[in-house]
Amino acid sequence: MNDRARNAPIGMLDLTPDGTVRDLNPVARELLDLGATDAAGESIDTVFPESVEARVPGAFETPPERERSFDAYYPDLDRWLDVSLVPDGDTVYLYLRDRTEQRRTERQLADAREDVDRLTVTSELIADVLGELVAASTRAEIAETICAQLGETALYEFAWVGERAVGSDDLVMRAAAGVDNRTLDRIADELDGDGRVPERRAIESGEPETVQSLGEADAVAEPIRRAAFADGVQSLLAVPLTGGESVHGVVGVYASDRDAFSERERRNFGTVGEMAGFAVTAARNRSLLSADRVVELTFSLTDSEAPLVAAAEETETTLSVTGLIPDGDRLVCYLDAEGDAPRTVEHALDGEAVLGTRVVAAGEAGGSLELILDDSTPLGQLVGQGATLRTATYDAGEGRIVVELPPAADVRRIADAFTRVHHATVVAKRERRREATTVGEFRDALGDRLTDRQENVLRTAFFADYFESPRGSTAEEVAEALGITGPTLLHHLRAGQRKLLDEFFETTD
Repeated sequence: MNDRARNAPIGMLDLTPDGTVRDLNPVARELLDLGATDAAGESIDTVFPESVEARVPGAFETPPERERSFDAYYPDLDRWLDVSLVPDGDTVYLYLRDRTEQRRTERQLADAREDVDRLTVTSELIADVLGELVAASTRAEIAETICAQLGETALYEFAWVGERAVGSDDLVMRAAAGVDNRTLDRIADELDGDGRVPERRAIESGEPETVQSLGEADAVAEPIRRAAFADGVQSLLAVPLTGGESVHGVVGVYASDRDAFSERERRNFGTVGEMAGFAVTAARNRSLLSADRVVELTFSLTDSEAPLVAAAEETETTLSVTGLIPDGDRLVCYLDAEGDAPRTVEHALDGEAVLGTRVVAAGEAGGSLELILDDSTPLGQLVGQGATLRTATYDAGEGRIVVELPPAADVRRIADAFTRVHHATVVAKRERRREATTVGEFRDALGDRLTDRQENVLRTAFFADYFESPRGSTAEEVAEALGITGPTLLHHLRAGQRKLLDEFFETTD
């Protein structure tokens, strides 16, 4: 091999027609990873690494008679090589060019185009889901809409929507759509009790859960993993349906592609979860607000473990709930206490479900208290299921709780769950016509303007006597009750008050 060939920027091998190596230049030695090995006299089968089609050794099964070019991937080298064979009498020249970086760039561009195409399709799909959610008016319609849109597309194998069973931590499958397979059946089997399903974790955390390589995920129950392996289902995304700070349910989306859910897709699905959650809240509120008639349930509560029942009995004091503000997984509750008992009642209110207490006002004729309760309490369970509290009074070891539910609500299921979990009975049930008042119309109109946080801040400040003179609570005390900072409280107060005044003056013009 002459000096020009030896110093060429590409790999060159000098071979006999039967494939015996006579000589090769340094670039060829480097590309073939031969190091200091003396390749002269070796067969091309020995010198050249294996590839899927073994086209180089195959080209010398008979002496090459014409020029040939091809490229291939060589796993042992982790390289793509472009190979050219040029016969010249009793010599065959083999030229090598490294195409690895070019191939990787091409692959990256192809992957990027594929990602863009998939993202475009996914975005259009999610836009369709959001559009359909606007028209859904009940929780059942919302669940069926999500499943039909996601489960019946070619992108995913199936989708299902679940929510917590009333009065327990069990998950209930409300709707499902897509491929009818064993994986969905096994998921349904694991929903009772403590079955390991990612959707349960998504509800508990309020954050999306992604699982790739589903068949190998230890955090998923084994029957589901086995079924997924058999069905070719490899990944899933569980998205909580959140409305404000409440989690109403979860949607599970399953795909055959291991990398089906990119970070961008997960964010987009998070939007679906938020919109669906708000749709559930709106449907529930719309059902109650638009109903000409409501179902009124009166419960007798004798559960000695309920904080308010226990405190009323211990202090022999009548307690009345004057305000109740849901705040995520807790309730901010305001009570009137008869006589000079507010501080006595405050000391009697203890237990894991009591997260905080404060005397708002105290005098000879009575006083008021602020109480922060966990949502596992009786009031928390009722409010969490969409009931609207009318009155709650506790006296002599018994509580009387009156709530309103829309006629479309599953009243029996809610009542059975409540009486099963707590020592309670339904003492009255009646359907009555709602009073149409200008106050109600004002509240409805204002509710459309206020955000959930603004309404909660205004309601808490009102019941905490923040607007009284002298004030029963400072801004810092109200902010502490809501778990926010003082400046944040004042910001929401100003915004909410402005909307109150705007609505009032527009209404009275």
